[in-house]
Amino acid sequence: MVDNRVGLAIWVQSIKQVKQLRRFGNIHYVSRKMKYVVMYCDGERVEETMAKIRSFHFVKDVSMSMRPWLKTEFENSVSDEKEKEFDYKMGI
Repeated sequence: MVDNRVGLAIWVQSIKQVKQLRRFGNIHYVSRKMKYVVMYCDGERVEETMAKIRSFHFVKDVSMSMRPWLKTEFENSVSDEKEKEFDYKMGI
């Protein structure tokens, strides 16, 4: 299994040739209605893989997922001072 993987969204003209994309990575999802493929490939060779995929005649566009470069650790949205302002443990 590839440790550093990147998602690719590939828009195609026809679903018939999707089998040719298997050799470049793991196909995760194929949309028959909207004609696109979501696949994962090796992160170190993503640029050359995208260039090879774009060279096919049935491929309209290829875009790379930006998720590996986004910050996914979020801060607490509620500050502790507001919680201290209201005493919820107070009896009635």
